[in-house]
Amino acid sequence: MLFRQLFDATSSTYTYLLADQKTAEAVLIDPVRDHMPSYLRLLEELELKLVMAIDTHVHADHITALGELRESTGCVTWMGDQAQADCVSARFADGDRLHFGIHELVVMYTPGHTDDSYSFYLEADGKHFVFTGDTLLIRGTGRTDFQNGNPREQYHSLFHRLLQLPGETQVYPAHDYKGWTVSTIAEERLHNPRLQVASEAEYVQLMNALKLPNPKLMDIAVPANRACGIDQV
Repeated sequence: MLFRQLFDATSSTYTYLLADQKTAEAVLIDPVRDHMPSYLRLLEELELKLVMAIDTHVHADHITALGELRESTGCVTWMGDQAQADCVSARFADGDRLHFGIHELVVMYTPGHTDDSYSFYLEADGKHFVFTGDTLLIRGTGRTDFQNGNPREQYHSLFHRLLQLPGETQVYPAHDYKGWTVSTIAEERLHNPRLQVASEAEYVQLMNALKLPNPKLMDIAVPANRACGIDQV
């Protein structure tokens, strides 16, 4: 499997390019509209056909490239059943499997950061990967104070879903603000400070005590992303 981790410095967003090297079918996870030229160039250089573009949730800090990628490549654009985005080509739900070549992304509904948050589990080349969106970050977790976020739901998503994956599973989040690129489930179990809680109630208290400013682009990005980033300023 071909794998590339791409980065948007403005929003500290990671975009992931995955491809089956035999069929050249590719998928982009959490693409950023400002990087459209780079994505198209990379697809051309690597001789890949983009078959899917996916957002893990409706982002509040950047504008998605889903719509422009569909217009440029003919790919299928995907978001979860709960996403308020009528612009997508298709929707996924917990337990679905999204195929590219011989590979498949197993869909995991992991709400809490937002009510439409999903993660994607993949086994390829003898390795385990999980793309966690903003649910599980490296040494952190996504905030739960807007877009129908819920710390109780996030606790369940973390402790009863993601942390139940094999310890060697490589964790690839949608954001990192410290320059870290990858972790593992085992590392996060041991060293993520937000996961060192004794109960759901303690986690809820921790998250409710956070006082974070809204993302700078929130008022622009959320409505734009509900339109797949098309025809927005």
